[in-house]
Amino acid sequence: MASVDDVAAAILERTGRIDTFKLQKLVYYSQAWHLVWAEEPLFTEPVEAWAGGPVVRTLYEHHRGQYSVSSWPWGDARRLTPEQQETVDVVVDAYGKLSGRQLSQLTHREAPWRVARGDLGPGERGNRVIEPAAMQDYYSALDQSDEATFVDQLAAGDEEEPF
Repeated sequence: MASVDDVAAAILERTGRIDTFKLQKLVYYSQAWHLVWAEEPLFTEPVEAWAGGPVVRTLYEHHRGQYSVSSWPWGDARRLTPEQQETVDVVVDAYGKLSGRQLSQLTHREAPWRVARGDLGPGERGNRVIEPAAMQDYYSALDQSDEATFVDQLAAGDEEEPF
């Protein structure tokens, strides 16, 4: 199984320099959609529901204090299987045109982050884990609904500004 660092490296190979806020959200969406499409986690590290959206603490510890990164020496994209790489590619194509702030707003509207946050107020610090089962349930339902075209529309550039 790939590590979260391998996923981050794969994302950076596709995007080049990226702000760390956006990197965290693309890693989250890669995990979420891999749970749906492959029915298994992409990586084992937990995703936490921070005030600014989903964060993987391991990544945060590597990029703390940096606004953006252009490489990820802690990971190796070659460790991803073709199926894992395809998930990352689809996620980057679909969500990559959104800013980190837009991605954060999107995650704040979705159940996995909201449920994990529980009774924490806006901006209140917290590190509750977003359960993989909650991610899989939510995005599987989205994948099978009329809204399933959202990711496809984002990837094709057809989506009107969702914010």
